[in-house]
Amino acid sequence: MHTKEYRPTLAQLRTFVTVAENKHFGAAAQKLQISQPSLSQALVALEQGLGLQLIERSTRKVIVTAAGERLLPYAKATLDAAEAFLANSRGATGTLTGPLAIGIIPTIAPYILPELLVSIRENYPELEPRIVEEQTNHLVQKLRDGQLDMAILALPTDTPGLTEEPLYRERFDVVVPDDHPFAGRTDLALGDLEDLDLLLLDDGHCLRDQIIDLCRRAQVSPTNATNSVTRASSLTTVMQLIIGKLGATLIPESAIETEANRPGLSVATFSPDVSADRQIGIVYRNSTARADDFRAFGNLVTDAYESALQRSRSAMPAVQSPQTSDADD
Repeated sequence: MHTKEYRPTLAQLRTFVTVAENKHFGAAAQKLQISQPSLSQALVALEQGLGLQLIERSTRKVIVTAAGERLLPYAKATLDAAEAFLANSRGATGTLTGPLAIGIIPTIAPYILPELLVSIRENYPELEPRIVEEQTNHLVQKLRDGQLDMAILALPTDTPGLTEEPLYRERFDVVVPDDHPFAGRTDLALGDLEDLDLLLLDDGHCLRDQIIDLCRRAQVSPTNATNSVTRASSLTTVMQLIIGKLGATLIPESAIETEANRPGLSVATFSPDVSADRQIGIVYRNSTARADDFRAFGNLVTDAYESALQRSRSAMPAVQSPQTSDADD
């Protein structure tokens, strides 16, 4: 029976959210660093106070009830608000303080993190960043479940319950073996992708999907790339495959200095009037009370990207071979 005077504690709400996210009492107890009996007692107290069953327990699995699913977003929003309250109370010089769990996709993280982490230390010394690098679908799920505070992703994700804030657009460049006819060209059209044996990252990487979408937009068949037996889980491995003359690929411009500045590789760019890029932004839950904090953090992300971009552009002469002219024939 519901008790009118009952008010759930943050600990009880956190217990409910953690059990609902993990679907396992043992894993939830370990995550909260409490014993299973204590966890069960907190959940029972919450359910009795509300007069509702939130979690179905059985020997085989844990199920969130319909009432639990309906109330779960409100529980998460309450915990978010409490975290924002604490964060805002800690720092007199800024609100970005304390732990912040940040998700970043693998085609962004290695290139902006050096500058981003330095910038965090300089601008928000009391902030404790926790970095999680995973594919987009995993980061989105962790974000919805409350395991991440925010994520840096390619947009759009079109995920209900999440807010997307665009930060910058980043163009794609083409990486080829240094003896390829495209090496050093700066006038590629999208149709030129037809002449490349494209190497793609494994399924689940958004960069793979972005390249396939680009091919389709240019009415170029990506069949060879999507059906290829040769696959890689990192851009570093893709670069080694290109050095071995197994194909070519597209990479974000901020990755040029780190990935393509190697012997045996050259870069070609699209004509300035060709649209071949991606939108990068930050994503966070609609329920959060820290939207202003995350926007401020987004400014640091943009600055870090600009630094990575400058490094890549400085490295471009080293990774672009001279274009062949008619006078050389």
